[in-house]
Amino acid sequence: MLFLLFQLGQDRYALDAAGIAEVLPLVEITPIPQAPMGVAGLFNYRGAPVPAIDLSALALGQPARRRLSTRIVLVHYPDGQGDSRKLGLIAEKATETMRADPGNFTDSGVNNKATPYLGPVMADARGVVQWVDARTLLPPALRDMLFQEPAAS
Repeated sequence: MLFLLFQLGQDRYALDAAGIAEVLPLVEITPIPQAPMGVAGLFNYRGAPVPAIDLSALALGQPARRRLSTRIVLVHYPDGQGDSRKLGLIAEKATETMRADPGNFTDSGVNNKATPYLGPVMADARGVVQWVDARTLLPPALRDMLFQEPAAS
């Protein structure tokens, strides 16, 4: 299985590449006033607005550093209505992939209800990598806020 690696602080994380539509350079993000922590704003993707989540702000409480290796990972996100929508994930050092057998990941032994997206871990020569399930990244209320259908006029 192919994974995209990224970092939060000094730690490595992995996203299943099958759920990724595209990896984009960090483009201009328009903030959403009074948005919840972690919601960076909106960006233009092929003429359509797409919400962006800053993974560092969401997980660590500090925004991702603007580096050449900071990317927007465009994922297919379940909208709660049976469809999927595009969601941008701002991730630092998202420039490397890794092939790994999903069976090599094991339960971390930690169950934090505030971070249901953190999955099993795997150790390699560079240390621990934790699998992030992008499909469970947002609490339902935040998902519904970002993906609400426009009001009919």
